[in-house]
Amino acid sequence: MTFVSSDSPAHRANGGAGEQTPAADPESAAALVLLDEPRDGIPLVVDTPAGLVRAAAALAAGTGPAAGDAERASGFRYGHRAFLVQIRREGAGTWLIDPEPFGNLRIIDEALSGVEWILHAATQDLPCLRDLDMNPDKLFDTELAARLAGLPRVGLASVIENLLGYTLAKEHSAADWSTRPLPEPWLRYAALDVEVLAELREALIAKLAADGKLGYAEEEFEALRTAPPAAPRTDPWRRTSGLHQIRDRRQLAAARELWLEREQLAAKRDVAPGRLIPDSAIVAAARAMPATVPQLLATNGFHGRAAKREAPRWLRCIAAARQSTDLPPLHVVSNAPPPPRVWADKDPEAAARLQTARPRLAALAEQLDMPVENPLTPDYLRRAAWRPPAGITVESVADQLAGLGARRWQVDLAAPVLADAFLHPDPLEERKDGSRDRGGNAGR
Repeated sequence: MTFVSSDSPAHRANGGAGEQTPAADPESAAALVLLDEPRDGIPLVVDTPAGLVRAAAALAAGTGPAAGDAERASGFRYGHRAFLVQIRREGAGTWLIDPEPFGNLRIIDEALSGVEWILHAATQDLPCLRDLDMNPDKLFDTELAARLAGLPRVGLASVIENLLGYTLAKEHSAADWSTRPLPEPWLRYAALDVEVLAELREALIAKLAADGKLGYAEEEFEALRTAPPAAPRTDPWRRTSGLHQIRDRRQLAAARELWLEREQLAAKRDVAPGRLIPDSAIVAAARAMPATVPQLLATNGFHGRAAKREAPRWLRCIAAARQSTDLPPLHVVSNAPPPPRVWADKDPEAAARLQTARPRLAALAEQLDMPVENPLTPDYLRRAAWRPPAGITVESVADQLAGLGARRWQVDLAAPVLADAFLHPDPLEERKDGSRDRGGNAGR
């Protein structure tokens, strides 16, 4: 660790790489601690069975919670698997594990049986850790804790600086972690990511407890830890960026065929799909519907590393769509409520309920000093306002919110607010032309 002034060249060079927030008080802002070297030095990467056994034994013999992190190669490789797993535990030090040589890391999971894991933004790391048969028995998410604590910015570097007075460089967060061997600066960065997570956990626990929010956080952590894996998306190709530009079903079929072919090729080559051809190229080709390779390559917007090299492949997709009798619908029926902007026309009473409930929940969130989405997920609010219980009471609204997936602390706080808003909605605002506002504040 190096002590640096907040206006020193070292602080600007290292702190400017990631999210930065003023330290907790002016005095600490004047003399931050630059985390530039792991306290135990840069660990060697574990990539052999014998090394993995040693890591497991050391971690099992450690004490206290285990600080963890995972580095992926999003944007470079296919999927979201981990290419490096970092774990630090008191008495065991920091271990950097390369998962690629191993089918799983179950031995590490077993070594940490019953141990609390500390992760930052666990929703990003838990899926790839679970793919390695790593399932924490208890979880503390420092990013989620920071949100509930009301911190202004919740990136790891910002939270560490705010609560601990350290500044942490984040210059390698978007690197291609499938690179082998991993460069030493990357390994230093990876080790530093778990260096003070245990200390950060203690600071967050103290702040949450002082504000009466620790119980809220513990409910959130457990819900996050026990949440089932996300169900496979129906028609994932419909998430192609720019697909809304397509208004013809046959062109939409071409986009589907191109997306599916790109996905298959990307998986085979273990490369991120967008590195073959971007979404914009798929949309451009589908709208143009070229019949020959020269026409395809001349299509404005059709580009990418594999655009020319795989041109016959993409042209076959378009030809298949041209002959297909299985044309997808332009719009998919959903059980979700319509966009709030149209509620006033479709169901004015629902629009009034949402218009009334939203600012009241915002006031509750301000009182709790946390983002408005934390006391109640916005989707739950929309669903409850669109179709509330037949008999609106605090109890019936509470049952509805619990059925949607709200945690007990959210139900206890939000149900009375929503029940009152639904029973006594404010009138919809009137426009100057005499028409009602399309949802008033509901669409904002």
